[in-house]
Amino acid sequence: MHTENYIAQSLELHLFFGRIMKEHSLFLKAGFTPVNKNFSAKAEFYKNEFEKLLSRAITLSNGKVSGKVLNSGEIVTEFTLVAERQTEKLTGIPINSNITRRELNLSSCNCHDVTNRFGQVKALNRTALRLLNGLIALKEEILDKVLSCQMFTMNYPLLLEHIIREAKLYRKYVQMLEENGEICMQSMKEVECFWNQIMMEHALFIRGLLDPSETELINSADGFAADYSALLNSCHNAQNRTLTVDSITETKKFRDFKTAGANGIESCQIRSLILPLLADHVLREANHFIRILEN
Repeated sequence: MHTENYIAQSLELHLFFGRIMKEHSLFLKAGFTPVNKNFSAKAEFYKNEFEKLLSRAITLSNGKVSGKVLNSGEIVTEFTLVAERQTEKLTGIPINSNITRRELNLSSCNCHDVTNRFGQVKALNRTALRLLNGLIALKEEILDKVLSCQMFTMNYPLLLEHIIREAKLYRKYVQMLEENGEICMQSMKEVECFWNQIMMEHALFIRGLLDPSETELINSADGFAADYSALLNSCHNAQNRTLTVDSITETKKFRDFKTAGANGIESCQIRSLILPLLADHVLREANHFIRILEN
């Protein structure tokens, strides 16, 4: 096992996906009605636990992760702090924004003196696996109840399937780290297929959460959904060929659309059912995909 790679890959993974999971939990909680207060409490539990995990990851990460990751916009963006403050005010769900302030001050890898963090990172990975098993089970239970008409939530069934897939990818990568000491990346074709589907679904969710009067934005979202659907079909039909150039071009355009959307929602210029933190969340995922494609 290459200790430096194990530590850096583990911490970079948690900085990105740990935040994604805590926000998934917040979105679940925000979407429940009073009759599902037990599920609301469970979502709150996982939000708090992933905040703790992310906080521990930040403590271990200073000087131990790459500048590419820290500067990619996948960990935090210029909108994140304001989005958290606005979302907390709008939902009444507490958000520890000190985590974001600490992330903004992280420095990149100097690759020295990492061995003393090995045990702490290993413990962090074990905690992540335990939490992910629980959160995935909760998400699947919610989806089952929604599909059998036993539960109403403001979250689409497709969105529930979407966040289950992301959690399972996170778990798969942590398992790889624990079994092999590194993330054995899937073929670029598999990576592109996965994230092109995520981007396509983002476009569909954005379209569905915009106010019907936002015709221009709805048409733009429809266009991105169609473009990613075509990319996804090409990706599945390609044998060993990747579509990296096309994926980068499309995702940079989509990132710019999401950036304008995050700005418009924070400034109350867009009519929608989109929480400010959700707008920032999908922007970070686009930034993550671009960074992977450009590596």
